[in-house]
Amino acid sequence: MHQLFRAVSTARLTASYSTRPIRDLRTSNLVPLIEIPKPALASDASHLRAVYDTLEAKGVLQVHLGFSDENSTYLQSLISNLHKNHNHGLPITHSAERGWFWDVRPSPASFQSHGHQARSETMFRFEWHTDCSYEEQPPRFFALQVLQPDRRGGGTLSVLNVDRLLTLLSPFAQKWLSSHNYKITVPPEFIKTEGKQHIVANLLAVNPDGKSGSQLRFREDITVPLTPNATKALDELKEILYGGGARDETLHLTPQCLLQGSIILMDNRRWLHSRNEVKDPNRHLRRVRWDAAPFGSS
Repeated sequence: MHQLFRAVSTARLTASYSTRPIRDLRTSNLVPLIEIPKPALASDASHLRAVYDTLEAKGVLQVHLGFSDENSTYLQSLISNLHKNHNHGLPITHSAERGWFWDVRPSPASFQSHGHQARSETMFRFEWHTDCSYEEQPPRFFALQVLQPDRRGGGTLSVLNVDRLLTLLSPFAQKWLSSHNYKITVPPEFIKTEGKQHIVANLLAVNPDGKSGSQLRFREDITVPLTPNATKALDELKEILYGGGARDETLHLTPQCLLQGSIILMDNRRWLHSRNEVKDPNRHLRRVRWDAAPFGSS
């Protein structure tokens, strides 16, 4: 079997899985929740269909485990069975040195890949982005399993639907964000092929005829526009994201919502995500990304 992740010490994690996530009405309406009482559900046909259909329709899903699973056995089995039964692509490796899973936790002295520290390994705020925007074929989905939430009130995951974001963007910005006029640099910790350090690509793929499911790839700190109009379009997007224009469309999934044992699954192209400052140095998530395909494909 594929080596998924290195053994990590979880001795200090003392899980209690009896508490249900605390979710407000808006979160409950937009992010479906499925309770998982036993690991075997990952192989159950009706459960797989429910997960598949929800991700297709909503692009986001929260599941909450009613059992301890520090090795992410349920998530591994779920993705493998989505591959077998619903044609999801298998997980991608996070870099040339890593397997399917990546432990997301503050680590001032440990670097998981190429001697470089990923942004997610710090306690700093991580602004709006999609994962692997630097890939020619970015993964369609990612999941985060909460092994230890931030117990000091930080590390809130915020999410923003791309279709809702598009209602705030001008036709000019949509046109130029859809053009192949952006240089996107591969962060050194995620280089897979020697010499492949950037791509030139579009950031937006709008579904025709106003249909839902438009796609965005974005991470400001590694993206450089190549023309004046591309710059103006990117500036408009950033003004909406950082100037408060998207505030009413943003969901904040706090540690009280994403408890220990929760897993959030998201369509990486239909939802942006960000994270505020981590305050608990023992915060520990595990991430996996899967179903890579050319950007803009459905």
